[in-house]
This record gives sequence, C-alpha cells and structure tokens, in this order.
Amino acid sequence: MMRYFITFALMLVLYANSANAEEVTGRARAIDGDTLKVGKTTVRLFGIDAPELKQTCITSKGKTQRCGDLARQSLNVLIANIKVKCRGEGKDSDGALVATCYAGPFDVNEQMVAAGWALSVKEETDIYVRAESFARARNEGMWRGTFDTPQKWRDEHPAR
Repeated sequence: MMRYFITFALMLVLYANSANAEEVTGRARAIDGDTLKVGKTTVRLFGIDAPELKQTCITSKGKTQRCGDLARQSLNVLIANIKVKCRGEGKDSDGALVATCYAGPFDVNEQMVAAGWALSVKEETDIYVRAESFARARNEGMWRGTFDTPQKWRDEHPAR
C-alpha cells in the first residue's frame, strides 16, 4: 500500500512540475559556461557544471589557461545568431530558471559536456554521462589537461 502511495505522490509531483514548467525563447548570451541570459531571464543549464569564470586549468603542456572564460566562449559560439528555447525544470536557490536549452535541434547542455567545457551533474540527471565519457575519451576541452571540478574550485575559492 505504501509503495502505491509513494508512486502516486511522485506522479503528482512530476505532473505539477511539467504543468508549471517555464519556457523561454529568444536570443541569448552566455554569462558563464553554464548560465545564459535569455531576454531578462537568467537560465542555469540543467544537469551540467562548467568551470567558474576565474577558474584556470593546466594544459597537457603545463600551461595555465582560463578554462572558465573558454567555457563561456564555447557556449557563446553554440548560441550565436540563433534563438534558443529553454525548457525549465524549476528554479535554483538564486531564483534562476534551471533548464535544458536548445539551439535549433541541438541540446546546448549536452553540447557543452561533449565539447569538454562542462561536466555532467549526475545528482541532477544521468543523461549527459555519455557525452562526458565521449569528451574524456577524445581529450576535448578541459580533458586536454588537468583541472579541478568546478565544485571543488568553488569550495576552495568561496569569495568567487
């Protein structure tokens, strides 16, 4: 009986979330590697985590590079001159819309992970795990060298 109650409650939550899912469409610009501004709406890309703007990585040749800035540039390239459509999953603690965004037929979130400029956030979803494995195997983006995960970097740099 309890299992049916839990299943029913979960179905209600999923229905409520899908019925209230916010969508935004329009030209966008990258704030950082996993955050967009679409019109006046701030959108955090669901299921991914990109380096912070001031975060650096080390290339395979031992050089320091600004991987946070490179992630933002990569996102800007993906959304350049095209309207994006973002389907909301909810809001984050800062009030930003958490969403999966599309540039034409392409899932922008997935493209950032596949390009190696963002990591899959498995606690949110597992849909970008294959894209991360692809990027790692091909030494794309941050995977060309060494880096701290964005979460570790934020923990070590709380005054970002």
